[in-house]
Amino acid sequence: MLKNNSKYILFLLILAMISCAKRGTITGGLKDTLAPVLKMSFPKNFSTNFKGTDIKLTFDEYIRLKNINKQLIISPPMKHEPIITPTNTSKYLNIKITDTLQPNTTYSFNFGQSITDNNEGNILNQFKYVLSTGPYIDSLSIGGTVKDAYNKDVESFVSVMLYDTNDTFKDSVVYNQNPRYITNTLDSLKTFKLENLKAGKYLLVAMKDYNSNNKFNPKKDKIGFKKQFITIPNDTLFELKIFRETPPFKAFKPIRVSTNRLILPYEGRGNDAKITLKNNLEMLPTIITKFPKKDSLQVWFKPIKTDSLSLAVVNDKYKENFRFKIKEGKKDTLNIVPLQKGTLNFREQFTLESATPLTHFDNSKIKITNKDSVSVAFTTKYDDFNQRLYFDFKKEPLENYTFTIMPDALTDFFDQSNDTLIYKLSTKNLADYANIAVNLKNVKHFPVIVELLNPKGDVVASEYSEGNTKVEFNLLEPSVFTLRAIYDDNKNKEWDSGNYLEKRQAEEVVYSSKEIDIHANWDMMDEVFDLSLPYMPEPKKKTDKKKKPKSKGF
Repeated sequence: MLKNNSKYILFLLILAMISCAKRGTITGGLKDTLAPVLKMSFPKNFSTNFKGTDIKLTFDEYIRLKNINKQLIISPPMKHEPIITPTNTSKYLNIKITDTLQPNTTYSFNFGQSITDNNEGNILNQFKYVLSTGPYIDSLSIGGTVKDAYNKDVESFVSVMLYDTNDTFKDSVVYNQNPRYITNTLDSLKTFKLENLKAGKYLLVAMKDYNSNNKFNPKKDKIGFKKQFITIPNDTLFELKIFRETPPFKAFKPIRVSTNRLILPYEGRGNDAKITLKNNLEMLPTIITKFPKKDSLQVWFKPIKTDSLSLAVVNDKYKENFRFKIKEGKKDTLNIVPLQKGTLNFREQFTLESATPLTHFDNSKIKITNKDSVSVAFTTKYDDFNQRLYFDFKKEPLENYTFTIMPDALTDFFDQSNDTLIYKLSTKNLADYANIAVNLKNVKHFPVIVELLNPKGDVVASEYSEGNTKVEFNLLEPSVFTLRAIYDDNKNKEWDSGNYLEKRQAEEVVYSSKEIDIHANWDMMDEVFDLSLPYMPEPKKKTDKKKKPKSKGF
């Protein structure tokens, strides 16, 4: 018996030693994929007759806040933002009201995507805390979509607002007052929903509010609006198209950048500005050109001995006079550069850009020859405003061209002439290009501008139709294109933005509902552009992730 007990004890000792020697890893269970849950709140969510200043929210796990300043939307907005603590990891949030709340008003705190759990970052999406200072919770709502009036896609974080249209209402409320209700499209949504609303009549506005102050800054912000007031309750799905207004023309103090050139910054449209430069009462000869890629004009004038000059700017009803000192500085020199190098596409004109405005052209000193040294007939055209010289000639496929510009062929405003300039370019085979014919369908009215855009959004080709439902784009380089149509209401052959105070919407823009992928040596004759079909952006691809039950730990 003793012998048997000894064997049994020995067996248990060996088993214990094996268990202690066995190596392994301690697992924490399945991955946590569940968002935090509101466990309790004081006062309770959707409470009425709220009179206090403190709110406490308690969650079932540790949370942290992310981008709370951008994500939290309080509707109606408060003049003084509440204080939210703690800012570090915690199981609760304290909201300290620092503003005087309006009576009989439903307030909602939409935290967007700012609340996540501490470990895995699972988002408590669109968590909302609601209370009322009156005896009931307002429960009406409206919804809709936000689009950009010109661009294919709308930016993120667009505010959608409602303003009371009471006896004291003025259109200027968007500039200087907070809205009655507000929501936000956040970062991934182009739709909106305004909830917990009171019945009434409102102005509905969308705003890309770059200053995040709930006030419209027309020089920076984009705005969209419904021209007519809306009434609530309302089951309409509203569409708001935001645009940046073109401000009234205004010129700013000229900047002298060289001895005989001024830069005149402006805002608005500067193409029609009339500029006069004077030395006392004497009017001086000038040339006005566009400063590249800036809202500025260049004022060129001949050398003059004087202490100061005056500059008068007139644009419609706008008038302004400037006076500035004249000092010796650097001189602008003639510099000519080609816009094309190597290859000249069939849709292009060979173009030279001059650093100073050109005033004289001697085509007898310019020669274009092909690879067989045969002269090619050409004509030139000069764009004074953009300082560009265009060459027009018949281009042949698989050909080499040499542009020879002899001395003194080009003379600028300051009587400077060129030295010998030689440029060599070649053309491709016609089979390297593609042609497409676009049939317009369901056009509301004419005229309409039809544009072909490359993946960067640049306009590759444009056609203006005053009634023809078929437009052609020939000799295109292979690429993926998008079609855009602009209803040219004022017939000025360009897109015009809107104006809030004038209650004028931007000219309507329609994008094709699909992209066109064209290849070399293609002739597409049946491409249909249905202007009644809305553009639908490609959905973002998501990787499949299998969700597992939330681990409770040990």
